[in-house]
Amino acid sequence: MKIVFTYIAIFFISLFFAQSVNASHSWGGYHWARTANPFNLNLGDNVTSAWDKYLSTTSADWSTSSVLNTAIVSGRAFTKTCRATSGRVEVCNAKYGKNGWLGVASIWISGVHITQGVVKVNDTYFNSSYYNTPAWRNLVMCQEVGHTLGLDHQDEDFNNPSLGTCMDYSSDPTPNQHPNLHDYEELEIIYAHLDSITTLTQSARLRGFFDLDIDHNNLRNLGKEIRSNLDNRTSLFERDFGGGNKVFTFVTWTGPNRGQ
Repeated sequence: MKIVFTYIAIFFISLFFAQSVNASHSWGGYHWARTANPFNLNLGDNVTSAWDKYLSTTSADWSTSSVLNTAIVSGRAFTKTCRATSGRVEVCNAKYGKNGWLGVASIWISGVHITQGVVKVNDTYFNSSYYNTPAWRNLVMCQEVGHTLGLDHQDEDFNNPSLGTCMDYSSDPTPNQHPNLHDYEELEIIYAHLDSITTLTQSARLRGFFDLDIDHNNLRNLGKEIRSNLDNRTSLFERDFGGGNKVFTFVTWTGPNRGQ
């Protein structure tokens, strides 16, 4: 009988740790400050009609979370550079050139709080026959918006079996077009506490920080590269403005060695 109970205990302990490992992909603990859950996050629609349904799918997918809702609103970016707006995420597409990246996500941080975000998808590659598929468009849009919520990748090894989430990387995007249960669990962990302030409204802008237009074609504008996966298909950059103010940027490259 003791042996049976021992095996049962080991099973549940193993199950607990397996779930904990899978649901531990917070992006540094960064989060939107808010005073109640679920909170509402606006996604500024600056995309063309070719991307509308993918942005809609992404918004609906992330709104399944119990702690947040996203709403698609009129964009304020206005230009190809996709200028950020405080208190929301601007989403843009354009032909950004053969720079090696499919998509990028940048978040502006004050302390541990996200104050604004930008998502860009690169039509130079998405107009090609290889990437111009619903699976690739869903994966990249879902993942980049997921980063602006405070999520990191669940896995960055393209050779590992698919985890069935857009926060995973694999050579075949088909099974990774939407969030999975562990993404929603991680969001619940990230947003388990409440804040005394909110960063979900437009606020006074700190010149040189909030007003920064990032040229993602010039890597020097992204700051210091602080992480990349084994074959350089993903990168994380940090630009530090001092005083706890930083801009972090996730880059999804088109292939090994940054699409070269």
